[in-house]
Amino acid sequence: MPSHLFADRPAPQPPRRDSVDELISQTRRLRGDVDAVRRDAVVDDDDPQGRWERALCDLAVHQLDDLRTHLGQLKEGLPALPEPGGPAEEADEQARYENPPLHPDSLLSRVGSAEWNLLTDEVSWSEELHQIFGRPTAADPMTLDELPSVVFAEDQGLLTEMVTDCLVDGKPIDGEFRIVRSDGRVRTLHMMGEPVLDADGCTAAMWAVLRDVSELRRSQRAVRESQDTLTRRQHIDRTERRVATEMHEAVLPPWRGGRSLPGNGPAALDLAGHHFPSPSGALMASQWFDALELPGGRALLSVGDLTGHGAATTSTMAMLMGALRALAVAGIPPGPLMGHLNVLLDSSAQPTLGSTVCCHYDPATRVLSWAQAGHPAPLLFRGGTGHPLPQPDGVLLGATAGGAYEQDEIGLLPGDVLVLHTDGLTRGTGAAHDGTGHDRLLALAPGLTVARSAQDCVRLIVEEFDRGERQHDASLMVVRVAR
Repeated sequence: MPSHLFADRPAPQPPRRDSVDELISQTRRLRGDVDAVRRDAVVDDDDPQGRWERALCDLAVHQLDDLRTHLGQLKEGLPALPEPGGPAEEADEQARYENPPLHPDSLLSRVGSAEWNLLTDEVSWSEELHQIFGRPTAADPMTLDELPSVVFAEDQGLLTEMVTDCLVDGKPIDGEFRIVRSDGRVRTLHMMGEPVLDADGCTAAMWAVLRDVSELRRSQRAVRESQDTLTRRQHIDRTERRVATEMHEAVLPPWRGGRSLPGNGPAALDLAGHHFPSPSGALMASQWFDALELPGGRALLSVGDLTGHGAATTSTMAMLMGALRALAVAGIPPGPLMGHLNVLLDSSAQPTLGSTVCCHYDPATRVLSWAQAGHPAPLLFRGGTGHPLPQPDGVLLGATAGGAYEQDEIGLLPGDVLVLHTDGLTRGTGAAHDGTGHDRLLALAPGLTVARSAQDCVRLIVEEFDRGERQHDASLMVVRVAR
């Protein structure tokens, strides 16, 4: 072959065989490690993060396979050409019979070489290049004029430009184009080459190496697509989180720092509330606490929680709170009120379960009437001790169309403190049977019963439970009967 364009430069010495062996071993080990990560990855169709990670692993495996193959070819060096008709050629034919040509997708068939001689019109293709193009080894190699016939119409202009720049201007070739093989399969080829000059410096031939990069580009596309999907999912999640947080903040009452209800008489209630965010940062926004002065001077107190998260759940929560208020204003007692809420949630388009406690307080008699739907009972603190109120029967809202809800009553005394909360506050480890959080809350009884305000009670509870192991968000409302 005539000298290459830059043959006047000193050629680098080929790497030593033992150094190439070490690189092959390192590549093999690294490939095994990456493949192990890929096999262990659990890919969920609804998990864009998992699909992106798996696509990156696939891309890395393809690149390491190609690297190991090229290092192997570097180690073996150029194969010796057998004498025509000699023993070596006969042995080669026997090897072909015993080991048929590689599959077109085989790593060893992904790189082929070609030379087009402009002076003699001779074309030389390697066996691997025939396999890449899906042509029999005995078939004549394609000339530069014939090559565009198998190239995508959109890529023919690019190929013509690369070949022209190489033959006319002496520029190296470095580009990609797509071909359609005789079997109908589409492959993407990366072509690198340069002109071959004669003794007078004129272009005598063009030499090129063509690499089948179809699998590599497919993996890269998978990475880009999964990355785009992940980015869109993250954007949607951020938007949904912002909307749900704003809706939740709008629904929660603005008087969390404390208020009196109803009126300011000796039987009035001092109220304060607090929302504990999830320690993990997960968005829930499905819990509430609320208080409302009803006609006739009575008071409505409620705390609740819905399953699910996000803007849709927050919207359902707002609907449920609005219905609860409307039914209470209409004079419906807590027990029947729970039945109406159950029908509403059971018929909702979005399947949701809810737990709540609803109380009516009459300041004239200091009687608290209440009902619950699968919710922790209010805790009553009096005289330095605390205990949960006896719990009337009631199933989760939305669990069954025919749910029945009992109602109970208790008389309150001046200085009594009621703590209404969602179960996320006391469920420290996440286990349903874990009672440590409940015991910690009852242990605050001495401080809660001597506190001067409901807000002071909230501070005591927040200080205790912000230090503990809490895995969920929670809502809390403290009700203190005026002395």
